[in-house]
Amino acid sequence: MGPIGRIITVVAGLAGGTVFSQAPEFAQQYRQRIGGAIDELRVIVEDFNTQAAEHHLDRQQALSAYAQSSDDFLRDRGVSMQSTITRYETLLSQQLHLGTAAPVAKPLVLLRDADDVVFANTWRDFVPGVPVSFAGLVWGAIGYVGGWAVAALLGLGARRASRRRKGVRQAS
Repeated sequence: MGPIGRIITVVAGLAGGTVFSQAPEFAQQYRQRIGGAIDELRVIVEDFNTQAAEHHLDRQQALSAYAQSSDDFLRDRGVSMQSTITRYETLLSQQLHLGTAAPVAKPLVLLRDADDVVFANTWRDFVPGVPVSFAGLVWGAIGYVGGWAVAALLGLGARRASRRRKGVRQAS
């Protein structure tokens, strides 16, 4: 590999390292957003549970009462409330998985079952962080190696193509 190729691979490695080193910071910002979403959904779900209890119903009985109503609005409201409860429980599960995962694994946990709305809003407002944590350094190293490898493979392909062109010209 020539000097330009080495420079390109180092730059690509640094670019990959920089991008990947942000994965733990993104996971942290996602986790903070998920906490806020859970706090808000908890108010709604607990209010629903309280109102159901005031009418001597548990949550499932209250949802069934909505579902059995002859009024379209009430049936739709029951479906909406069930969706809210399901999302609340899903976010609680994600928060638990993110909270118990090793710092280096948090970005992978996030990618496995991220909430679309929270993910999109986190991405929209994402502020890169400096990778001073162990997890940030690990992800930075992974990105560096990945970027370096891609650039090296592209350089190898370019060299082979160049040699073939030279061989075809010399044979003519």
